[in-house]
Amino acid sequence: MSGPFRPHHHVVARPDLPQRVGPDATAVVVGGGIAGVTAALVLAERGVRVELLEAAPHLGGRLGTWDRRLPDGSEVVVEHGYHGFFRQYYTLRDVLRRIDPALGFLRDVGGYPIASRPAVGWESEDFTALPRTPLLNLAALVLRSPSFKLRELRHVNADEALAMLRYDPVRTYAEHDHRSAQELLDSLGFSDRGRAMLFEVFAHSFFNVEQRYSAAEFLAMCHFYFTGNPEGLGMDAPTEDYRTALWEPFTRLLEKHGATVTTRARAVSLRPDGARGWAVEVDREPARHARHLVVATDVPATRDLVAASPELVATAPGLARRIAGLPGGEPYVVARLFCEGDVDAGRAVFTGVTRERVLDSVSLFHRLEGGAARWARDRGGSVVELHSYACPAGESLDALVAAMREELTALWPEAGDLRVLDVDAHRYTNAPGFDPGYHLVRPGVLTDARGLRLAGDWVASDVPSALMERAAVTAVTAANDVLREEGAAPEPMRSIPPRGVLARRRT
Repeated sequence: MSGPFRPHHHVVARPDLPQRVGPDATAVVVGGGIAGVTAALVLAERGVRVELLEAAPHLGGRLGTWDRRLPDGSEVVVEHGYHGFFRQYYTLRDVLRRIDPALGFLRDVGGYPIASRPAVGWESEDFTALPRTPLLNLAALVLRSPSFKLRELRHVNADEALAMLRYDPVRTYAEHDHRSAQELLDSLGFSDRGRAMLFEVFAHSFFNVEQRYSAAEFLAMCHFYFTGNPEGLGMDAPTEDYRTALWEPFTRLLEKHGATVTTRARAVSLRPDGARGWAVEVDREPARHARHLVVATDVPATRDLVAASPELVATAPGLARRIAGLPGGEPYVVARLFCEGDVDAGRAVFTGVTRERVLDSVSLFHRLEGGAARWARDRGGSVVELHSYACPAGESLDALVAAMREELTALWPEAGDLRVLDVDAHRYTNAPGFDPGYHLVRPGVLTDARGLRLAGDWVASDVPSALMERAAVTAVTAANDVLREEGAAPEPMRSIPPRGVLARRRT
């Protein structure tokens, strides 16, 4: 890709600076998901003596895995849920190339359809056949999409619609962060079908409902995934479970670079440690001490950790208040069904779902991942994963899973013939929230507590990013600040263009 849509070099290489730090540089990274592993790896590669602490038995965070014995006696690896590895995730992919330069463990998912139940009468949308070039992709969407009709477009608020192409990391938040995505969508004037198929399903993908999702955040995500993205909406996914494809290779690589990876190590408090930097108190283990500290935990864990750290609160009361007020996303449910029988061969590996009360997406893991495929082949079955990204409150997990299964049958009638042998279902409350008006006080990577950095998909960043890519971007930013303080060159980092194609020049 060339011209204004080519990847933007947010951090450039500095061959004039040392590539490695001195012998006394130490760091503790708390949290073993994408953010924590990325920060620890970049630092370890440059000679920092790093320990990575993870409370769970395995690395992974929201890409974590666990073992499950099924009723037929077979052992399978189950994951936290499907994740799409989009091709504009430049920083994440640069990290993944450390374990496989060719990214051979990723495969094209093959489509990104959005569907509703046949009774609604709406033809499915599929974004994967659109041109990759911004503006051309938007024009093609308008011309091809059954959700757009010329007579309906006359009622669209052009100024509000053009805000997607005018994205600016300063102006957009100043003009739109005070209102919700629901208010923005109401003002756009799209048809009910266009709103449901193209926008509502998109907002739910970030574990937020439109009523409490910032309009500015929504526009930022439109820019990152569509209107400013030179890679298109194609996505990839690992060909094996995350443990096999990611976390075991990353553990070996970290240890090769001298890092210590400690699982089942729950950090319970943080405190400044004078000239030594920081101390991390660990449940039933000795405290860890290091010059630099990167906290890469999810929103609930970060809130709890800071609340249990009175010396940190006294040192950085402003940071403590911001973290205490961090909004969380909606509860979400992931249910993996191990079945006898299969759905129609023409069903996509991943399908986004709109206008159902609970069900938001369906993933066919037996057509995607090696372990699930082997289990399904041996038993003539299928492995179907259902997601509710923003599930209704006040209902039991069993009721929510039953509702998703009913809605799947309404979407794909043949799913009613599946005999479900086992269900692995969980409800989570660890996604970040992006409430209206919170942007100005959202913590960033750098903090007013010297030596303490934050990383994760909830952390503010001026680099266009979201979800797994935001986790990787903030982690590299945190590592680069450590390297800066130690006098070493930064890790280069690319992103999509930071501003929309119609954004005004700053004055």
